Amino acid sequence: MDEYELKQFADKLRYEAIRMVYEGGDGHPGPAFSIADIIAVLYGNVMRIDPQNPQWPDRDRLILSKGHACPIWYAALSEKGYFGKPIEHFHLRELGSKFQGHPVMNKTEGVDMTSGSLGNGIPIGAGMAMAAKQQGRDFRVYVVTGDGELNEGVAWEGAMIAAHHKLGNLTVFVDNNGWQSGGSVEDVSGNTDIGGKFASFGWNVCKANGHDYAALQAAIQQAKDVADRPTAIICDCVKGKGLPYMENNNDWHKKVPTDEQFALATKLLVGGDAE
Repeated sequence: MDEYELKQFADKLRYEAIRMVYEGGDGHPGPAFSIADIIAVLYGNVMRIDPQNPQWPDRDRLILSKGHACPIWYAALSEKGYFGKPIEHFHLRELGSKFQGHPVMNKTEGVDMTSGSLGNGIPIGAGMAMAAKQQGRDFRVYVVTGDGELNEGVAWEGAMIAAHHKLGNLTVFVDNNGWQSGGSVEDVSGNTDIGGKFASFGWNVCKANGHDYAALQAAIQQAKDVADRPTAIICDCVKGKGLPYMENNNDWHKKVPTDEQFALATKLLVGGDAE
């Protein structure tokens, strides 16, 4: 996809995500919108996948460590054909639905790891990347984590293991939007020099605007070029990116749009008036 197509794809994902939250009456739209452009690049141009064969052994893996942002992932899987035709009603978070409030690997096609217990994505990703090397396979492992999530100590245990085993096939995207559920990351934990921390663990570190498709793809290519170290891409993101009333407003960490707000979202994202 070129940049225009990626923008259209990302906005469609945002629309589907806000639609499933609106129809389901629950969910986390702000964290989902923050990573929409990262997910669009991965599924539009980067990841080696086969939606008709979700368990293909040589597929690239994605772990959404910040699992509450799953509406944007469900939207991408739907658009790529993992469920046959695009989903008409997701029934997000309903009992028995395959689209739960956090991803479940044995319930939803295309989900490679159950997530949502924060902090576990990096160590699990390290295990998958290590398995690829031991099996002689060339698939890559991508992890999307939040900046607030990195309060969890297990994330850094995983970072240490990944560097020790020189897992160049592991790439972590940090959604560096400055917010977590309880407030700003700076106020809650002071965990602001995230790139410096990864570098101190022996990782290759690069930074990118998390809403700039060319910058994201360049960073991913840089990660591929570094074979002897895992890479952390620190993505400067805006929480709620894509809807003016949602952007950088932590009230939308977990919130359902009103009828009027959903109508405006529909107009802006798929009605031809998107920026």
